[in-house]
Amino acid sequence: MIHSAWLIPVLPLLSFLIVILFLRNKPKLGSLVANCFSLITFILATLVLVGRLQGDSLLREWNWLEVGSTTITLGFEINALNSLMLFIVSFVSFLVNVYSLEYMEGDDRKSIFFAYLGLFTFAMLALVISPNLLQTYIFWELVGLGSFLLIGFYFYKDSARAAAKKAFIMTRIGDVGLLIGILLLFTQVGSFEYDEIFAAVRNGELIGSVITASAILIFIGAVGKSGQFPLHTWLPDAMEGPTPVSALIHAATMVAAGVYLVAATYPLFEVSQIALTTVAVVGCFTAIFAASIGLFQKDIKRVLAYSTVSQLGFMMLALGTSGYVAGVFHLTTHAFFKALLFLAAGSVIHAVHTQDIEEMGGLNKRMKITSLVFLIGTLAISGFPLFSGFFSKEEILISAWTSGNEIMFFIALFTAFLTSLYMFRVYFLVFTGETSEASSHAKESGSAILVPMLILAVFAVFSGFINTHWFGTYLSDFLLEDAQITVKETHAPTWILYAATIVSLAGIFTSYLLFGKNKTKFGESSFSKSPVYSIVYNKYYIDEIYDAIVVKPTRLFAAGLKFIEWFCVGGIMKTISGCIQFVGWIGSRLQSGKIQTYGTIAVFIFALFILVYGVTNGGLLK
Repeated sequence: MIHSAWLIPVLPLLSFLIVILFLRNKPKLGSLVANCFSLITFILATLVLVGRLQGDSLLREWNWLEVGSTTITLGFEINALNSLMLFIVSFVSFLVNVYSLEYMEGDDRKSIFFAYLGLFTFAMLALVISPNLLQTYIFWELVGLGSFLLIGFYFYKDSARAAAKKAFIMTRIGDVGLLIGILLLFTQVGSFEYDEIFAAVRNGELIGSVITASAILIFIGAVGKSGQFPLHTWLPDAMEGPTPVSALIHAATMVAAGVYLVAATYPLFEVSQIALTTVAVVGCFTAIFAASIGLFQKDIKRVLAYSTVSQLGFMMLALGTSGYVAGVFHLTTHAFFKALLFLAAGSVIHAVHTQDIEEMGGLNKRMKITSLVFLIGTLAISGFPLFSGFFSKEEILISAWTSGNEIMFFIALFTAFLTSLYMFRVYFLVFTGETSEASSHAKESGSAILVPMLILAVFAVFSGFINTHWFGTYLSDFLLEDAQITVKETHAPTWILYAATIVSLAGIFTSYLLFGKNKTKFGESSFSKSPVYSIVYNKYYIDEIYDAIVVKPTRLFAAGLKFIEWFCVGGIMKTISGCIQFVGWIGSRLQSGKIQTYGTIAVFIFALFILVYGVTNGGLLK
């Protein structure tokens, strides 16, 4: 089955083409076709993962272009890392497709929505199996196109259009860095192939400055896609898309692409301490920065969005501190519990028709299943013992500590505390206490929404057991089979496990005291009037700063160029063309075709000549 892995991205592409070309006006049939293709894609991806577990990696390539002595290939590769990613992406995508059957019911553009899902899934799956950087870059950009279409799906809303443009432009900034990094490697190695680039690194064919520069440039691309500071501002605004889109983008596809890219090119990063430190510092700062913002947000989807940014920071911190397995492990567990949280949030929004958590309350009485699965997802992301996030966050903390980055370790530990605090704030305000007016008419969602959430809840609980020191490091053993990296033996102190448990429980307990017991609402407290609250609630005014130092100067510069074009360059050209047209007009008026007119003109010119001759006393002819 592993030899047919190329079919995995082809199927969602076929789904997109069939629905968009033939079924766009048939929502029921279009959604059914999309779900069938999504199911088959998931089955094939599962078989490929099983095949890779039982066998070796596979690389298939064909010549695509020949430019001089350079041959550019096209193909697919199956290894431990991307076979796992194929499973994760196709699994979450399938569940999102099923969930959308009910969530998008009644939307006139339902078929188009499912077509866009197919296109987006195709791009991500094709990116994952790409065997070279050029092919990766092609599908990397196609992922950006798919996200643009999905985020701006409600194009009739100004906010959705603005969010789609913002996501497209900000990720392009990172993509420029990625493109430069790819070209830099190509000029030095003469190939886009991962294997040839890694071999050149191992053989010492690349000098240290080139490796560092190319690794950092590749990381800049990952910063854009994975919403790392300072290119993170598009990701919370992406909430303007339908909630199933948020689950897909924030859990397993677009934002995971950046982390996957760093992991896929990790042999390049690990030989440059400067590049690793850059990744670790950016990831660590992003984690605590986004967590602090999530603490004060009122929109349930924006809280989850900033939690995504924070968790992606955790993954980058792991990769930057030589925790290759830890980063991929957290990417895996995060895909399940974050998809679960977004789908559960969508179920809530679908029922109460508001996204303001301070207008909700008491939903555990009316939406028992949704309340349960949201609690499971919250426990998992908070690192509650024995839930999936507990094991993957422990690995990240171990990686930070054993690498000698004690400051980053304690920042990550505090960020884990904030995660428990703000996530349980959402749970307590939305599901516990007295039933609010907005929640009074809520009722549980249908089976198409509940079943995907229940499946994800199981994975959110048990997926962490694939890599523990108690039951077996199965994921670690699997990933390191063909990873071309150097594995360092580390011995983690036992106290890190207890520290992770304590901060998780402390965050939950603090959240209970603030929001569960007293039902405190930041917006109604005296604290809301403080400068600290204002700064953090307004996301540290990063958007306003960008507007002041980037957007407005750019618009002013563009206005200046417009003035020069219209009134200087355009004015000169219009004057010249006007003079020519005037002379032509005079000439056309003189050429009337009337003999009388020509005779009159001849007599007038002759008389004028005699006059000039007389005035100059014949000097005209001398």
